Amino acid sequence: MNVVLFIIAALILVGALATVCVRNLVYCALSLAATFAALGMLYLALGAEFIGWVQILVYVGAVAVLIVFVILLTAPDRMRSVGPLFSRSRILGVGVSLGVFGTIAYAVHKSGSLKGSLSMPAETDMQSIGEELLSSYLVPLEATGVLLTVALIGAVLFAREEPVEGSEESQESKD
Repeated sequence: MNVVLFIIAALILVGALATVCVRNLVYCALSLAATFAALGMLYLALGAEFIGWVQILVYVGAVAVLIVFVILLTAPDRMRSVGPLFSRSRILGVGVSLGVFGTIAYAVHKSGSLKGSLSMPAETDMQSIGEELLSSYLVPLEATGVLLTVALIGAVLFAREEPVEGSEESQESKD
């Protein structure tokens, strides 16, 4: 099991570094989606099934896809970059990433939570979470769906180019 966890951790690190270092926005978004998916696999491998599936469904299935759509719809000129695959500031990105990782690792190490005994997890099954989500939290769940739909429609409307009066495109459309 430890080998699987190390492979998943390596996937998370490679995906996160690619998200920071790659210059093309589409590749960055796809690297972010791969990182989210690997994080979901890590949760599943550690036995947190609900968090793992939520991570995969919400972040990979909704947020990452929404980011890809927004990038593709709003920045077509940025997709035609002729420069190198990696940005020139990748060393700075890797340095900042390592600094953040070091800070978090130091905080976890000094917190003493690794030395203490672990508490027993709460006995909650997926069915009770689903029933609670669809009864008490139905309105926030629906509001989130509407918000994501409105954001996608807004991205499409912003990306749609309307011809300016007097331009060649508007003259051709009148003919």
